[in-house]
This record gives sequence, structure tokens and C-alpha cells, in this order.
Amino acid sequence: MRSVKPRRTVLAVPGSSDRFIAKSRTQPVDAVFLDLEDAVAPAAKAEARRRVVQALTAGEGWRAGLVTVRVNDWTTPWTYLDLVEVVGQAGAAIDAVVLPKVSSPDQIKALDLLLSQIEANHGLPVGRIGLEAQIESAAGLLAVRRIAASSPRLESLVFGPGDYMASLGMASLNVGALPDGYPGDAFHHVLMEILLAARAHGLQAIDGPFVGIRDRAGFLASAGRSAALGYDGKWVLHPDQVAAGQAVFTPPAAVLERARRILAAYAEATSRAGGAVGAIVVDDEMVDEAGVKLAAALLAKGGQSV
Repeated sequence: MRSVKPRRTVLAVPGSSDRFIAKSRTQPVDAVFLDLEDAVAPAAKAEARRRVVQALTAGEGWRAGLVTVRVNDWTTPWTYLDLVEVVGQAGAAIDAVVLPKVSSPDQIKALDLLLSQIEANHGLPVGRIGLEAQIESAAGLLAVRRIAASSPRLESLVFGPGDYMASLGMASLNVGALPDGYPGDAFHHVLMEILLAARAHGLQAIDGPFVGIRDRAGFLASAGRSAALGYDGKWVLHPDQVAAGQAVFTPPAAVLERARRILAAYAEATSRAGGAVGAIVVDDEMVDEAGVKLAAALLAKGGQSV
């Protein structure tokens, strides 16, 4: 299994804008992705590649722990050049490549093979650059379990709400917001399918963007739904969403402290000295092996050792 860093907040940065790229360097997010896809007009694709290469090789670095690049999807004429030019010239500064609109495992396998050749031809460690697969359509969701198993480079599965909503014909223009008229959570099924596929293969699950950059309540509601399910993070489109995103996907200090107490109490109780007890009571709640696993998972999500 690949060792991956947190992705509680992933900042989208248009690859065609020097100003936005410069501003992204100091943002307190876990990851940034320099976008060559939807945020770049077709006529600006070639120039965006040049700007992204220049930014990656400038030597300035990012505050974020992860720097990734979103290329164009395989149905476009740009994917090959995105990889050959950007990874070929700046691969040493790229932690992962994000492939959008993934609809089959073959698309991930093709990207993996091409990346391996580029790495080998440019003296980069073969296999170091990770992959993130964005699930954005009915076809992609139906194939998500096979997509999750398609490459050892994979680090995360990402929900793409905008194209997904269009793929299904949802009656809404607000990307990431629940459509009106449906009494339940219209995203629950897709979020759970992506989460199940990710966890079955040791991958992170990342929620997609909420486009209402001034709608703090809407963003918190969107992020809160996926965080409650167990998602690891969410894409953010504006600095105003960063602090809220970090908070939502970081377990509260009180929860982490209780998790530590559960682990300590259980370790003592199950030892020979403690009587080898298999179930204990902590804070008036029964705790057994399942509860211990949950506590350990929360500590890991909070970036703390078990």
C-alpha cells in the first residue's frame, strides 16, 4: 500500500493564471492541484502547460504538503501532451496526477503505462508519482470498484459532482449542492459507492467542490455530509473555504482525547495484568475490539499515532 499524506483540503488552482498559482503557494491547505482541465479554456491549454511547468520548476515551493496536476481526460486531444510536457519537464516536483472523468480501469492503466515511460526517459523513479481518479459519470460510478483496483499508483478516488449531476440529469445548476425537490440525500449513493471502493483498496476518498464560494453554510453542510460518512477531505475553490474545510475534516480535540483513553484503557484491560478482559466500559459506553478499531481510525485521521 502506498504511503499517502492528508488531503483534508485540496485547493483547485487554474493552471493558466500566474496570479492564482502565486497565491496558492502560501495557502494553509493540505494539497493543491494545478488544473489543466476545466479551469483552462481550450485555446489556452498549451500556454497553461508552460505556466505550470514554470511554476513547478521555479524553486519557490508550496506550503501545502502535496502538489498535484490535473490533466485533461482521455476523450480530449490534450492528455498525452499534458503528461509528456508537464511530467517530462517538471515530474520531480509533482506528487500525483489527477485524471478526470474516469469511466473505466483501462484509462487508469493507460495513464500508468505512459507515466512509467516518461519517468524512465527522464531519470525519475518509476512509480513514484501517484494517481488520483475522479469519478464524474454514471459509467464511472458503475466501474468504480474496478477502477479502484486498476493501478498500484492510485492514492485516492475523487467525487466530481458537476459532471456527475449532468450525467444523471439532476435538476440543479448549483454544483455540489443537493438538488431541490428530492426528499433525501441525492448524493448519498454515489458518495458511499466511492467510499466503499476506496476503502476496499486502501485509498483515500475525497469529496468534490462546492461552487458557492460565499455560501459558508452550504459548504459546511456539503463537507459535513461527506466527513460524517468517513471521507478524508474535500476540494476547495477559494481561500474562504479553507479554514472551514480543515476544521470539518479534522476530528475535534475532545474526540481524539477520548480515542486515546479508549485505546489505553483497552490495552490495560486486555493484558494479563489487567485480567485479559475482552470488553470494558469507557464513559458509560461498552467498548470491545470494534470500538478500539474505530478509535484507532479516528486517531489516524487526526494525524496522530496509535
